[in-house]
Amino acid sequence: MLSKSCLVVLAVILFIAGTPARAMVCMETSMTLDEVVDTINKQKSCEAAMKVFQDCQLTASGDVQLGAAVEKKCEADFMPGLNLAQQQAYKREMRVCDQKYRNKSGTMYLSFAAFCRAEVAQRYSQRAEKAAGQKTR
Repeated sequence: MLSKSCLVVLAVILFIAGTPARAMVCMETSMTLDEVVDTINKQKSCEAAMKVFQDCQLTASGDVQLGAAVEKKCEADFMPGLNLAQQQAYKREMRVCDQKYRNKSGTMYLSFAAFCRAEVAQRYSQRAEKAAGQKTR
C-alpha cells in the first residue's frame, strides 16, 4: 500500500499535470503566453511585434517574456550594425530600465520594466531603419 505522503505527492503531480496553461484574450483570440510569444516572433517587423505586445499585455510578470520576444525581434534590425560604443550605450539604456523599478514591489513593475526595455529596442530599430532609408537615397 502507498503511504499518505506518497499519495499526497501523487495527487500534487496529477493536479499539476492536469492544469491547463493559462490563457488570455489577445487580438480577439484566446491564447496562452507561449502562443503570444510565437505570434510576436512571427511578426515581420519590430513595429508589428511591439503592437502585439501592446495589444496582449498582462501588466504583470508575464510581460517579461513578451517583452523579451519584442527585444529579440527589434535587435535583429540593428545589433549587427552597432559598433562597440553603440552596443555599450544600448546596454546602458537597458540597465536604466531594469534599475528604474527594481525597488518596487508588485508584478506590474516587472511589466513596466519589460515595456521600457522593449521601447528602447524599438527606438534603436527605428533609428537603424531610418539610417538605412537615407543610405538608399
